Amino acid sequence: MINLSMKKRIGFVFLCTAVLISLLVIRVFWVQFIQGEELQGKAINNRLRDIEVKAKRGVIYDSNGSPLAISVSTGSIYAVPAQLKDKDKLEETATKLSEILEMDKNKVEEKLKKNVAFEWIKRRVPDEKIKELKELKLKGVSFVEENQRYYPKGKLAAHVLGFAGIDNQGLNGLELSYDSVLRGVSGKIMIEYDALNREIPNALHQYVMPRDGHSLYLTIDETIQYIVERELDNVIKLKQAKAAAIIVMDIKTGSILAMANRPVFDPNNYADFDNSSWRNFAISDAYEPGSTFKPVTAAAVLEEKVVKKNDRFYCPGYIKVGKDKIKCWKHQGHGSQDFVEGVQNSCNPVFVSSGLKLGKEDFYKYLLGFEFGKKTGIELPGEATGILVPKSRAKDIDLGSMSMGQANAVTPIQLVRAISAIANDGWLMKPRLVKEIRDYEGKLIKKIEPEPIQQVISKETSDELKEILESVVSEGTGSNAKIEGYKIAGKTGTAQKILPGGGYSRSEYIASFTGFAPANDPQIACLVVVDSPKGVYFGGQVAAPVFQGIVRDTLRYLNVPAEITKEEKKEEKVIIPDIKSLKMNAAIDKLKKAGLKYQKQGEGEEILLTLPPVGTQVNKGSNVLIYTKDKSSNMVVVPDLKDTTIREASSILSKLELKIAAQGSGLASLQEPLPGTKVEKGTTVTIRFTPLNQENVEETMGP
Repeated sequence: MINLSMKKRIGFVFLCTAVLISLLVIRVFWVQFIQGEELQGKAINNRLRDIEVKAKRGVIYDSNGSPLAISVSTGSIYAVPAQLKDKDKLEETATKLSEILEMDKNKVEEKLKKNVAFEWIKRRVPDEKIKELKELKLKGVSFVEENQRYYPKGKLAAHVLGFAGIDNQGLNGLELSYDSVLRGVSGKIMIEYDALNREIPNALHQYVMPRDGHSLYLTIDETIQYIVERELDNVIKLKQAKAAAIIVMDIKTGSILAMANRPVFDPNNYADFDNSSWRNFAISDAYEPGSTFKPVTAAAVLEEKVVKKNDRFYCPGYIKVGKDKIKCWKHQGHGSQDFVEGVQNSCNPVFVSSGLKLGKEDFYKYLLGFEFGKKTGIELPGEATGILVPKSRAKDIDLGSMSMGQANAVTPIQLVRAISAIANDGWLMKPRLVKEIRDYEGKLIKKIEPEPIQQVISKETSDELKEILESVVSEGTGSNAKIEGYKIAGKTGTAQKILPGGGYSRSEYIASFTGFAPANDPQIACLVVVDSPKGVYFGGQVAAPVFQGIVRDTLRYLNVPAEITKEEKKEEKVIIPDIKSLKMNAAIDKLKKAGLKYQKQGEGEEILLTLPPVGTQVNKGSNVLIYTKDKSSNMVVVPDLKDTTIREASSILSKLELKIAAQGSGLASLQEPLPGTKVEKGTTVTIRFTPLNQENVEETMGP
């Protein structure tokens, strides 16, 4: 018979056993039903390896469907370190990888020794190296196809396109702004491994296809972009400028047809360039525009009718604003002139006086109406707002300075939009770079329509200002922007650069020109900004010829018909007579009888040569330059040698006792010093000659 003590012991054992079994049942229940899905997922993850397969980024096309940015397939190499436990095998693998991939062996070994399931060895590897490694069949080393961004046009439109990184992510330009649209959705490859991290043959291999990104169709026209960048390269080389920016805009829609900057970079290998070259000067840098801002002031005073076209002004070379004095660029002054002549002459006192008449309240109304001091909303990262003098702190001297384009800082995109609005019956448009978004099959996803913001000035004021700005080119400081067969409207600008510590530089300037064409039916607007050109720095000599080359070729490309006036149709042609052997008075009489004007270069009486040369057919009323031999002076005026051959240019310069340094072959297109510059005899004139099948850049002396 079991005693009571034994019964207690047996009962205790049963109780403990029951508790343990209960705990086990609860644990099994918890693991099976509460944590079941989570643990099952972990088990699957433990034996499955996911390899991400990046989607192809969408293509970026120009307005005509020409690809500017595409994705191309390229091989990448990765390792599964768990499969390389054998030390000798690991070293052997590292040696072969480092030799073929031209990598440091120690760094490769570090990658292979990592306690991770997946490690990139090298990405974007050339096909021949991938093929060589595949033939070795290295254990633990695998390959995957990735997509690499490629820009087939190289540097073309680099600041607009931007660039994408190695992980398919947009890092700059439109690539960044539209990254979520272009990127697409990544796919993956799932491979099943056993407990020893060995791939199981015929086991679960699942491939989830990536979904390619949408494509962008831009407003940028590849041909116009080429024209712009050609002219940029020419002016940077000729003037050795620090930087430059050009924008061409469709006036009626706000579409950007071309946008380019210098310095520039190649988005295919952007890391090889200093990151300062990535900066988009056209939208990110604010500068004092100088006289290219004067059309905005003119628009405001004409709209408010505080100034009329025939109002008279007097410029003695300066204007007093309180105790301060603002100088005119022409130190001796322009004398008496009406408002139109003031615009043609880019006379500072005329604009200061007009701005003061307008008053601070109305001036700021138009300043804000043209949306200066505010981002334009263009689809690019890094846009600046510009800098405005706070209205509450603006004094009369500030108002005077702002009226002629100083004190406030604007971005190139803000200024070209304002000029476009003046030409577009006063309507301010939102700039746009993207017109359509389509999927990888070409199906339209979104169409981006032109977006009018507001009408800043009336159509009547717009029409009036078109005529005034056309006269700036036909009769004023913008004469170097003239294009045969077209009426061109525009405004020159030459602004002193602001020093980092305040004040203005006495040696560095920003030369600019902005305008639109044709003046009577505006289609395109263009702004040229050249930062710190060497030598002659005036906007009329530096930027206007660049504008001319761009707008001339763009109008022809767009098939905008040239306008031939009745006067041009009736122009009589005459031949330059031979006057070299005549005395000066007789020579002048002979030119006058032929219906020609003349301009004497030099103080002597002996005629060395005429330009255009003897026998040249010109329009009746054309100007003939008479170069004379001056024994009492060592100075001579440099002639305009455009379109001459090397032999002709050499002969002309030799007669003027000047030397020649010829570059290239064909006809003269650029020269330094510029035509009209006075130099010492014996000076060397550098001339670039361009083959007949290449475009020329015209750069002539002017105000």
